[in-house]
Amino acid sequence: MTGQDWTGRILELDVGPVAHGGHCVSRAEGRVVFVRHALPGELVRAEVTEDKGGSFCRADAVEVLRAAPERVDPPCPLAVPGQCGGCDWQHATPGFQRELKGRVVAEQLQRLAGLEWPVEVEALPGDVLGWRSRVRLVAGPDGRAGLRAHRSHRVVPLEKCPITVPGALDRALSRRWRPGTEIEVTSDGDGQVHARELATVRGKRRARQLAGGVAVQHAAGRDWRLQAHGFWQVHPAAAETFASVVREWARASPGALAWDLYSGVGLFASVLAGQVGVTGHVVAVESGHRAVRDGEQNLADLPQVSWRAGRTEQVLRSLSGQPEVVVLDPPRSGAGRDVVRAVAAAGPERVVYVACDPAALARDVATFADSGYRLERLRAFDAFPMTHHVECVALLVR
Repeated sequence: MTGQDWTGRILELDVGPVAHGGHCVSRAEGRVVFVRHALPGELVRAEVTEDKGGSFCRADAVEVLRAAPERVDPPCPLAVPGQCGGCDWQHATPGFQRELKGRVVAEQLQRLAGLEWPVEVEALPGDVLGWRSRVRLVAGPDGRAGLRAHRSHRVVPLEKCPITVPGALDRALSRRWRPGTEIEVTSDGDGQVHARELATVRGKRRARQLAGGVAVQHAAGRDWRLQAHGFWQVHPAAAETFASVVREWARASPGALAWDLYSGVGLFASVLAGQVGVTGHVVAVESGHRAVRDGEQNLADLPQVSWRAGRTEQVLRSLSGQPEVVVLDPPRSGAGRDVVRAVAAAGPERVVYVACDPAALARDVATFADSGYRLERLRAFDAFPMTHHVECVALLVR
């Protein structure tokens, strides 16, 4: 049934499999219902929260009639229907959260890349709470800082956030802000808290640093100094973990050419530089000019690393030589067809792909397959506990 708005309607649903995006799939009267705050196998009453009249609608489980054995009470009182949209799976045990994420990665690989690939999501060192080191808050109409509700601009004020590094948000949550102001908070590798506000004044977007500004991070055997609100992994253990996997799988030879695409400040470029040595060459490509400046300063002791500032798809046209290995860590949208084909055309023996979205990874793996590369290894990590996000590292070989 289409063309009818079910918003506000209460449905009794047998909850089906998990889907990408932090919800499960159910069906009612021939329509698909994407239901949050539920788990596979449960029987729930769900309120429809969004219906655009098509073949599907969205709903929140507001009453559990038959609970899954993996259900637990959320550690945050705001991780419930109608409240904060930051977390997706607080109502599941940590082990089952990882199982659900593994099912999602496997389903995306099967559906988009045609691969039957069992996936086990690995926990990172540390707890499932207190890990989030970077948060962007927004001030609501009353000036209190909070996070937005799911698929909404409505601000849910916070008193604390259990998944955030303890103490990181204390100052931001203790004062009032101009409504609409965004507040970026970063807790760095030394425990220093950096904060800046982003406000629109007379139609212009302005940033003002309130505390800190230059973060210190530690990974891959190096100390890093970088713009506090630029890109760095959110989970404190993620950068070191991913660098270790890249080191193991890249295996760049002394004297070889290697590319690090979407390089950020050069975390993986530093790993590759250690492998190729002073007789080799690592080309780091990054579109963020501040990240390039930070990378050049952090890797100034590695003359074998050269930097190219610009969009990856454009810079690739000007790169020459055949790299032995290519590492790429694209944004959530993935590398895309043009970049994948350009990488494959360069003929590397190995490609190490770090991915924060399983659907984008699966699409790019399919394009690599069309270009003569097969998936050889894959590891998945729970770098964002309590949320639906999952980080994967894939090894593709010619």
